[in-house]
Amino acid sequence: MDGNGRWAKGKGAARIFGHRNAIQAVKDVTEGCGELGVKYLTLYAFSTENWGRPKEEVDGLMELLVNTLQKEIHTLHENHVKLQTIGDISQLPSDCQKNLQKAKEATKNNTGLILQLALNYSGRWELIQAAKKLCEQVKEGKLEPNEVNEDKIEQYLQTAGVPDPELLIRTSGELRISNFLLWQIAYTEIFITPTLWPDFRKEDLYEAICAYQKRERRFGKVLNPIV
Repeated sequence: MDGNGRWAKGKGAARIFGHRNAIQAVKDVTEGCGELGVKYLTLYAFSTENWGRPKEEVDGLMELLVNTLQKEIHTLHENHVKLQTIGDISQLPSDCQKNLQKAKEATKNNTGLILQLALNYSGRWELIQAAKKLCEQVKEGKLEPNEVNEDKIEQYLQTAGVPDPELLIRTSGELRISNFLLWQIAYTEIFITPTLWPDFRKEDLYEAICAYQKRERRFGKVLNPIV
């Protein structure tokens, strides 16, 4: 969800102003996905690298997360959205952890859209954690090294049980992956838009999905080969 800082700068405001105005984009995309029958939506909200930003911005982001969860928990529940998180939540401020747990508990039985917030997350961190768990299994004699395969690795990913993404939307024209779901997006279709995240609305979501629907997904294979 890129472009918050640039959006704020363009209006002569502090970066946190862009983050606050990005909440409407989150609402629009979540609502739009629910209406279209999308089953999973993952929002990259805070990466492990984001701790390197100015303290006032990080503090503002954490406060914004808490306030938004408190305000939107009932809306999520009413719309049957199930909230989940990926990332090392234990490193977040205690009030963030408390409100995240409260929101997840309140929505755990919902059967609609599964909304995953990636918080204090990075793809490399996730793979390291999975590798450590596999090593522990081998060390304890519960797993042979030659038994390690894709299925075993996926069991220890943060997204275990969740299908790999079909579509990755990158806002603000960025042309990189930025350490997001490195294992899971091996064959994900990528859509890049110049729209800054605070300006992203349902219409932008529809544009991305329409573009995706025109793609031919081959997964490294040849469709309809000539005999």
